[in-house]
Amino acid sequence: MRINVLQHTPNEGPGTIEQWAQDYGHEMYIYHPYQFGNLPTAEETDMLVVLGGPMSPNDDLPWIKQERLLIKQLLDQHKPIFGACYGAQQIAKTLGYDVKKAPHKEVGWAPVYLKSNLISDIPEKLTALHWHEEMFEVPKQAELLFSSDLVKNQGFVMDNVIGLQFHFEPAADNVREIAINDDQYPLDHNDLHQTSEEIIAHGVPAENKRVMYRLLDYIAERQ
Repeated sequence: MRINVLQHTPNEGPGTIEQWAQDYGHEMYIYHPYQFGNLPTAEETDMLVVLGGPMSPNDDLPWIKQERLLIKQLLDQHKPIFGACYGAQQIAKTLGYDVKKAPHKEVGWAPVYLKSNLISDIPEKLTALHWHEEMFEVPKQAELLFSSDLVKNQGFVMDNVIGLQFHFEPAADNVREIAINDDQYPLDHNDLHQTSEEIIAHGVPAENKRVMYRLLDYIAERQ
């Protein structure tokens, strides 16, 4: 299977998604449309992963609109899609739903709670990395998957499509990379009140990788 990844900033890579692809013998191609403007075609995509980034789906940039055209084609072709943070927002926006300022800016580690029994073997409560101040509206054709204490719309599942407002994909090295390069972001009106140093020191819960694998297994099996 060819997994095409859309990465939107140098410090937010695929993390354990890449490990999952390697474990299953899939080929991964990583695109950087914010820098080079290149995107894969729908025909050469078996699974799409849309990662996070500092931009908004509401930004008036040609490559952001082109991403949504690709997402629309893949939705029509019933190909699996996973979106993290901005990526989940892009999926919701493609489906015609709003992306807007969240009631709280969440930057750091905080619990998320499972709201659907659609996917088996997922704990009722997990600790995830949050790095956002916008949120998606859950599409009507989707099911709410996760919520946090501060923001209800934290994840959705729709057949073979999953969007998460937070991050399960970073391993410890990835968290350090995110935090040291974007170290000012947690300091400005962060409702989780965590610094980059505290975020790094927290460590990544061991179960996050297993859950990330489970979510990818779920959408891959339903293509």
